[in-house]
Amino acid sequence: MTEPLTRGLFITLEGGEGAGKSTQARLLDDALARRGRKVLRTREPGGAPGAEQLREFLLKGDHGLSLRAEVLLHFAARLDHIERTIRPALDAGQVVICDRFFDSTLAYQGYGLAHGDPALLEFIARLIDLTGLMPNLTLLLAVPRTLARTRMQQRGGGSDRYERLDEAFHLRVADGFRRIADQAPGRIATIDAGGDVEQVQQALLTEIDRRLPA
Repeated sequence: MTEPLTRGLFITLEGGEGAGKSTQARLLDDALARRGRKVLRTREPGGAPGAEQLREFLLKGDHGLSLRAEVLLHFAARLDHIERTIRPALDAGQVVICDRFFDSTLAYQGYGLAHGDPALLEFIARLIDLTGLMPNLTLLLAVPRTLARTRMQQRGGGSDRYERLDEAFHLRVADGFRRIADQAPGRIATIDAGGDVEQVQQALLTEIDRRLPA
């Protein structure tokens, strides 16, 4: 059974491309450190040496895997990340801020690639339960696709295989995130990330203070 942690604090940031997760994770790291908390900032897929190798394969390679095999690789990277990075930090009482976690697998593979296929969603749900780790709080950054596309164009640089998929895929991902949030209102807080960086950061901190006052 997957349970929230009692030591440390595990916060995940979720959202589609161009939502600003990486920027907000960095700012949140700084803000919580100023409050005297020891913070570890990490990401998925990745966050541990083996998981980073799988990240390169999953995001950059034209691997041609079946969808279930792709999901299993994401969870292989996730378990390496949990065991080598996340759990040790949480056991030491740190705040762990993770850019993406299992909700992204549900949204991208379950809803985006599999069009919400119930069998694949159930497959992912069973794997989530097997990981034995649930975030204390998930902050879902929501932005309109028009704004997300503009941000991606301004960011420049190379795009990964998911970013290059068509608009219909990204709309399914956004809808998937909304469905996931509706199913877990106690854990997931949806944040309007369409404002400027400072406004979004304040909204995140306000939600953390409201939901995790300790």
